Amino acid sequence: MENKGNFGNAASTPAARERPTLKTIAFMTGLGVTTVSRALKDAPDIGAETKERVRMVARQLGYQPNRAGVRLRTGKTNVIALVLSIDEEIMGFSSQMVFGISEVLSGTPYHIVITPHSHSKDPMLPVRYILDTGSADGVIISRIEPDDPRVRLLSERGMPFATHGRTDAGLTHPFHDFDNEAFAHKAVEKLVKRGRRRIALLQPPSKLTYYAHIRIGFQTGLHDYGAEEVPLRINTDAPLADIRDVVEVMMRSANAPDGIVCSAGSAAIAVNAGIEAAGKALGRDLDMVSKQSVPILNWIRPEIITAQEDVRHAGREMAKAVIARIDGVEPELLQSVSQPTWPESGR
Repeated sequence: MENKGNFGNAASTPAARERPTLKTIAFMTGLGVTTVSRALKDAPDIGAETKERVRMVARQLGYQPNRAGVRLRTGKTNVIALVLSIDEEIMGFSSQMVFGISEVLSGTPYHIVITPHSHSKDPMLPVRYILDTGSADGVIISRIEPDDPRVRLLSERGMPFATHGRTDAGLTHPFHDFDNEAFAHKAVEKLVKRGRRRIALLQPPSKLTYYAHIRIGFQTGLHDYGAEEVPLRINTDAPLADIRDVVEVMMRSANAPDGIVCSAGSAAIAVNAGIEAAGKALGRDLDMVSKQSVPILNWIRPEIITAQEDVRHAGREMAKAVIARIDGVEPELLQSVSQPTWPESGR
């Protein structure tokens, strides 16, 4: 009863007004600091009633382990660093990835720390910072290149990591990827089934690995279904206004396509704007297929044929992979590829 009385006055105690520590919990429960620490670690020699009392007080106080202290004792930070391009935060792409990672980490001692960067700057900088400061136990990176120097450096330094996308340089590492080859091939099939034969592709920049996957799927689809490519000389990294302008010029030309495959959901908005600026309309003059990470495109234009890329699932898979790698699981067992899903309206 005395302990409950102390807890009831917690808000007025000097200890409670500061960041709660093991000493704070010990004061509130009447237990020793060592007992509190062992209770929070679920030590077998501490009784169940004591553990529950300590955990209840810790929850009420909002106690979080001091990361510096944890690092001194264990050599671990309990941090997973997500190196994320700020240019990707559009139409929920990066937020969906963060949600997925957080869903997995919520049941573990690990926390996610986002390290933002711009893909127009040196992509090695954030990775070198994490390695040089020892500020994370594991790393997740995206926008992967065929021979990605970040992957090589992380491998050489022995840092557990996972990537959103694959490399193509003989390095075995954990990854989760989307089957862009299957997406592009199916996209061409859907357009041809609607009578479209002259098809343009808005592709990713050629430096990224999935550029080759998209190109292979697209070209194989053109061959398999008897269609031809209309060149579109811009990629998804270009500013949306530039994509809109280039598409408008293309759609006003005598060589205008009657089908477009778009490899990024955000860029599809700019493509549609260019089509409309040229006085053309989807579903009448041409059709477009685009992938998306959140179901928004059909709100804007129901005529867009969409494929879903589950980026939240990708986040979950990468979080599981990097934790498993920290625990010593071999990297070849931590590789996965998800397939595009096509809503009923997109069939």
